[in-house]
Amino acid sequence: MRTIIGVIGDSDPAPETAALAEEAGAEIARAGAVLVCGGLGGVMQAAARGAKEAGGLTVGVLPTYDAQSANSFIDIPVVTGMGHARNVIIAATAHALIAMSGAHGTLSEIAIGLKLGKRVVSLGRDASPAGVVPAASAREAVRMALESS
Repeated sequence: MRTIIGVIGDSDPAPETAALAEEAGAEIARAGAVLVCGGLGGVMQAAARGAKEAGGLTVGVLPTYDAQSANSFIDIPVVTGMGHARNVIIAATAHALIAMSGAHGTLSEIAIGLKLGKRVVSLGRDASPAGVVPAASAREAVRMALESS
């Protein structure tokens, strides 16, 4: 089974955060892992773009029943109709999570990941809860995520 790494973060990130997410997605693909994310815009789209452009496989866990709502870089849209509750699916599916800047949704995914015993790596976040391991670069974040798989 291939390793699955989740990238979570803001739906409306700063340009530098989006660039970092894209780099993380590319590193995930280069490592031969699968990217899972929320499938919409922002950090999710940037990470999926990076993964696709590096030849990777992307999975988007969508909050609606509309597969067409997935960003154009998602290979496998998973429709849930669950709204924010889909965050549980993302955290449970990923072997490890890379958490970027974001608000309540990102914090919920971090908390669920930690509760499930997943490694959660912080990338470009100002603050993270206890148990989250900080990374200095996208390459380091992916390496740390892979180590936990």
